[in-house]
Amino acid sequence: MSSPANHRLVFLLNVAQRRLQRHVALRNGDGGVTAAQSGLLFVLGQQDGVSMSEAAAALDLNPPGISGLVDRMTAAKLIQRRADPQDGRAWRLWLTPAGRAALAQTKAELARLNARLTEGFSDADIDVVARWLASFQTKFPKGDDA
Repeated sequence: MSSPANHRLVFLLNVAQRRLQRHVALRNGDGGVTAAQSGLLFVLGQQDGVSMSEAAAALDLNPPGISGLVDRMTAAKLIQRRADPQDGRAWRLWLTPAGRAALAQTKAELARLNARLTEGFSDADIDVVARWLASFQTKFPKGDDA
């Protein structure tokens, strides 16, 4: 068994992330939604009408990041921004019919991609990888600069 120092986990994780982003970008070059846009579609698919701050928290984005994402998705007619009836300073986000169609297409594409990513690995293997990746959220919490 090799030692963890020989696994080069940071390097392998960075390469995997870049290749996956490149693959998704190439597949979406024909007008599909971006990975960030997919994330917001999934958030709204689970609960339409979330506030921008709730969406930002769900996607681990800062205020300028969510504002830009919402602006681009509103311009693309994937979502609507509506004033919060309880707080006149806040906005709530809603899927449009085009956004619902994009969500359905994204779900299908991600199912194919997940099948490709897990090919050749057992469910137990994938459970370990998923647990390891999820652990980053607690080991490196948002805003942790240490």
